[in-house]
Amino acid sequence: MEFSLSEEQSLLKDSVQRYIQNSYSFEDRQGLIRSEAGFSRETWKNFAELGWLALPFSEEIGGFGGTAVETMILMEEFGKGLVVEPYLSSIILAGSIIEKSESEVVRSNVLSAIMSGEKLAALAFVEPQARFNLSDVETSGEESTDGFVLNGFKAVVIGGSSADYLVVPARTSGSRVDEDGITLFLVDSKADGVSLRNYPTIDGHRASEINFEKVSVESSHVIGEVGKGFSILEEAIERGIIAVGAEAVGAMEVLYKSTVDYCKTREQFGQPIGKFQVLQHRMVDMFMEHEQSKSLLYMAAIKMSSADYLEKKRSISALKVQVGKSGRFVGQNAIQLHGGMGMTDELNIGHYFKRLTAIETLFGNVDHHLKKYFLFQSHYSL
Repeated sequence: MEFSLSEEQSLLKDSVQRYIQNSYSFEDRQGLIRSEAGFSRETWKNFAELGWLALPFSEEIGGFGGTAVETMILMEEFGKGLVVEPYLSSIILAGSIIEKSESEVVRSNVLSAIMSGEKLAALAFVEPQARFNLSDVETSGEESTDGFVLNGFKAVVIGGSSADYLVVPARTSGSRVDEDGITLFLVDSKADGVSLRNYPTIDGHRASEINFEKVSVESSHVIGEVGKGFSILEEAIERGIIAVGAEAVGAMEVLYKSTVDYCKTREQFGQPIGKFQVLQHRMVDMFMEHEQSKSLLYMAAIKMSSADYLEKKRSISALKVQVGKSGRFVGQNAIQLHGGMGMTDELNIGHYFKRLTAIETLFGNVDHHLKKYFLFQSHYSL
């Protein structure tokens, strides 16, 4: 399959690349993750001014109408720079769901504030008992006189600590694991009954555990149809998988190139260790793992707009499996070839590996998506 970028896509790639190289150093990132917010509001404002926050949204509401391919290009460069700003949580996940709202107030006010960088959002979808099953939802949404009342608990809400709005899937009908009966709500994070416990994650990002206790939500803040939110949630997660897949590909590229450069300068027995054939083979394997992940990333990004449901699902699960396996292989070997210094905070190698480790678990691990892939494959063969 031949894949080449258009002129506009090449310009996007170049602009992101230049910004990361010139304005987002590893030292600056380390300072950001130790700060109270965990990221830079100034950098987020720059993202808005460059148009990146509006990239995936439709032109009708002031966006640029970008597809999964444009998102992939952006996130791959973010992966190279280990960007900690909440682009995944606010724009890719929560933003793509909020865009589906039928309320003009929500679309014009909330979404425009998100695209301008004034407000942030997060998707609170993970529940402890669900593992990776999106339809396993215990959080309840009971109908009231003026809307709904939410009760429940959400775990590992990426970007929850900085979010002004929360997108919350809750069960309004059906049994705990039914796909039907899930409704999506837009909730103000400062609303009465919403309580957060924030904590840092292993990869330098922030997450939250959120309790909802008798939280009132207006009917106008229901996204999509009542009880029919699963398909919208599923599509957002698929976009998230492509985004983190691209981020992982970018991180792997930095790791294998940094390892090659290090092996050219590190001497042992009077010569660079890069001259040892065994280590050369190891670095070639790292390169191959990166290239395989990149190929499946391109495939998944293109298939995201495919009308073939099973083909799209297979491509996304295949990407997640490959990224999980390759990320672990490339990360582990980068650390091994760098030696003990590879895991120190002062060197970026260990930080890339931590991010790849987190990505492997996000939205379903290798085993989960391998099962899904073969399930879709069996249906596809019928």
